[in-house]
Amino acid sequence: MKTILNVIWLVLSGFWLFLGYLAAGLLLCVTIIGIPFGLAAFRIGVYALWPFGQTVVDRRDAGAPSCVGNVLWLVLAGWWLALGHVVTGVVLCVTIIGIPLGIANFKLIPVSLLPLGKEIVPSDRPFATR
Repeated sequence: MKTILNVIWLVLSGFWLFLGYLAAGLLLCVTIIGIPFGLAAFRIGVYALWPFGQTVVDRRDAGAPSCVGNVLWLVLAGWWLALGHVVTGVVLCVTIIGIPLGIANFKLIPVSLLPLGKEIVPSDRPFATR
């Protein structure tokens, strides 16, 4: 079932989200200071490409630098990204077929709001360690 939902998601919105996050990641990686934010954008992009069957967990080794980075991300980009995911999730939930896609958009909100210190893992092992 998750493969069918992933294919529908990929065709309708996942590919475009992936391209947007990829472009943002490339732009952020131009400067040395932006590399952690660019890597976070790449991680979100891959998650946005194929969201069903994956989940986001907190990394245990994330410390103060990821907290400071998350505050910067929240102020500069995270708020707008999360708002965009809320709006598109609500619009997708208008139809019965779009409800799972809207829920997938809502799943993207926490990681787009505060992406540093997060890890994306398969949903059958959300508590797995490295």
